[in-house]
Amino acid sequence: MSHKQGGAGPPAWLEPELATLTRDRFSDPAWIFERKLDGERCLAFADGGDVRLMTRNDHDITGTFPEIAEALAAQRRGDDFAVDGEIVAFDKDQTKFGLLQRRLGVIHPSAGLLAEVPAYYYLFDVLWAGGRDARPLPLLERKKILRGLLSFTDPLRFTEHRDADGEAYYSEACGKGWEGLIAKRADAPYRGGRTKDWLKFKCESGQEFVIGGFTDPQRSRIGFGALLLGYYDPDGRLVYAGKVGTGFDNQMLRSLHDRLAAIERPGRAFEAGPLPRSESGVHWVEPRLVGEVGFSEWTTAGELRHPRFQGLRDDKDPREVVRETPSSAGPGS
Repeated sequence: MSHKQGGAGPPAWLEPELATLTRDRFSDPAWIFERKLDGERCLAFADGGDVRLMTRNDHDITGTFPEIAEALAAQRRGDDFAVDGEIVAFDKDQTKFGLLQRRLGVIHPSAGLLAEVPAYYYLFDVLWAGGRDARPLPLLERKKILRGLLSFTDPLRFTEHRDADGEAYYSEACGKGWEGLIAKRADAPYRGGRTKDWLKFKCESGQEFVIGGFTDPQRSRIGFGALLLGYYDPDGRLVYAGKVGTGFDNQMLRSLHDRLAAIERPGRAFEAGPLPRSESGVHWVEPRLVGEVGFSEWTTAGELRHPRFQGLRDDKDPREVVRETPSSAGPGS
């Protein structure tokens, strides 16, 4: 993608910071704790008269969420900026990526869709403001800049955080049915890429998987029966991780079947792992689509237990999908 550079405005692209999964739960005054939102990561760039909304892998989604772009443009106070946050949709008080999925990929959504699936942009960081790069500043200083940068009225919302009491907040988050928390080192600069300055406390297991095939539907089921899932190992092999057959409505079964049927291939893409015992009724596909899947745990055989499909992820390159292994990454590590 071609990008404009130069001037007092921000660069046209800045790499987002990504959190590392950990099983550690801790409280520490050197860290803050935010709600983990189940939505679409979005960096917003305001430069001159333009506002652009970009996914974490540099895809333009301005036309998909025009109400958010318009709100950012209307609330600007003269400065160009680059900010970071998450676009979400709510089912009651829970953020649901599956619901937001109805908006993804829709350019120039209708008034009806905007009303049926309202989107909100939770902002949690600033990368550029006041004509300078804000990334070297400590996180809490960046938070203060962000507070003063915009007026936070819907659909723009400031992501609140708590200081120090990470363990109690985590218990509260899981009790409320949230996805979890993000712990962030309060004095750290903003670093693009995967970092241990940001940590994921997840209330349940879940990650992205590459879709490598699907099975025929049974009985009254439409579209397909289950998706065959995998991830890339350090040697670049696509490893089979099991199948998922729950979490789909009829609309998703139809639309996803159409996308999969268009990328069928004669042989399997998986190169490792305990492949299905029978390939009868299995359709192999090019490993181009990525899905978000929740599950209870990994089995000793390396497959997912109790998986449920949560939605397609158009903002992640399949080659970036690896098995997430929790690390010891807390303040004592």
